[in-house]
Amino acid sequence: MTTITTLAYLLSSILFILGLKDLNSPKSARRGNLLAMTGMLIAIVVTLFDKEILHFSFIIIGLVTGGAIGAIVAKKVEMTAMPQIVALFNGLGGGASAFVALAEYSRSDDLLEKSVIVSMVISLFIGALAFAGSLVAFGKLQGLLKSAPVVFRMQRSLNFLLFTSFLILSVLVVIYPLNSTCLLAILAVALVLGILFVVPIGGADMPVVISLLNSLSGLAAASTGFILSNNVLIIAGALVGASGMILTRIMCRAMNRSLSNVIFGAVGGAVAGDERKEEERKVIKYTEEDAAMVLESAESIIVIPGYGLAVAQAQFVLHELVKILIEKGGKEIRFAIHPVAGRMPGHMNVLLADANVPYDLLFDLGDINDDFQNTDVALVVGANDVINPDARGDKKSPLYGMPILNADKARNVIICKRSLSPGFSGVDNELFYNQKTMMIFGDAKESIGRMIKILKF
Repeated sequence: MTTITTLAYLLSSILFILGLKDLNSPKSARRGNLLAMTGMLIAIVVTLFDKEILHFSFIIIGLVTGGAIGAIVAKKVEMTAMPQIVALFNGLGGGASAFVALAEYSRSDDLLEKSVIVSMVISLFIGALAFAGSLVAFGKLQGLLKSAPVVFRMQRSLNFLLFTSFLILSVLVVIYPLNSTCLLAILAVALVLGILFVVPIGGADMPVVISLLNSLSGLAAASTGFILSNNVLIIAGALVGASGMILTRIMCRAMNRSLSNVIFGAVGGAVAGDERKEEERKVIKYTEEDAAMVLESAESIIVIPGYGLAVAQAQFVLHELVKILIEKGGKEIRFAIHPVAGRMPGHMNVLLADANVPYDLLFDLGDINDDFQNTDVALVVGANDVINPDARGDKKSPLYGMPILNADKARNVIICKRSLSPGFSGVDNELFYNQKTMMIFGDAKESIGRMIKILKF
């Protein structure tokens, strides 16, 4: 059985790695998911039989209950709610690791090895921190908590004090492993630190936070693997932790900001002077008829989807609009995807895939940004911060330095948006007031639907 288990774990690990590799592209993402799911199924089945579990009743109850909840969630939850669901799943993963650490500690009669104690401390701390932080992230994304950063005096000092307490408690647990009070104190410190870690982070930085929490839940799982002496759990957790950390780094680079700036920068609060600017400037409202006429005469169009597209559930009508324009002939139409568009990594790719938009129409920022200057129309649907020119020129803007899609370089810009309200960063967008910008106010789904009707007749 040991040889079979080892080979099965090796196969699972290979499938995990191949799955991650396929997730690198929207074209192969579905296959990557299938490979990773197959690997996880093999790992679970082999583990259950290898460990010679005496009674399966609780496991079966857990599988049925968890499977039913997962199926209902997958069926009912809208694609717009995927960011908060991912945040919640991250929290459940971290919480599970913390619970396993506590359970293994409570059922251990003999003196535990130092390495196991250290693994328990790490798993408990990171797992509980990821659990509490993910719940706060879920609350912010779901609208249950204030999306803007919540900061107060001495916040960083309090965080430093809590982390120092964790280090001291960890040493005490290793020296006196039978003293459970210190272990429970670590749990409390981690939960409080998890909350304080996420509350000062605004909605603009939520994609980075979700990616980081995902990485932490993976590291907690890997540490739990050392507690249980389970190789496949160590490998799977390490893969999640490493890939999440790489993704976090990519997201930070996409915003030209450091991870410390994301965590402590409190981006998304009110920016002084914005109200004065709004009072001085006005925009000209255009109609869907105006936009349809410009789109019909354009030879090259780049579509920029944003979170407003997801809120309006406009991905299907947008794809229909693109198909109608392509059928009219003589047009080159592409989609430009910013790395932090939406509220979680890959959010726009998921939404457009849901609407069956061909993958070969999707282009990353680096592959398409230079083409805007030779494009007739940039059609912006629900995007804001990722097209804000302040990111290039205003050193006082919290967006300064963040790579943006060069929509303002196109000959004409059409923006579908409900209002002039700022994006998640909390800053105004100069592009709204540009003379070549056509603002179409209203629900994106309804506005695009009217454009479709006009183009059909």
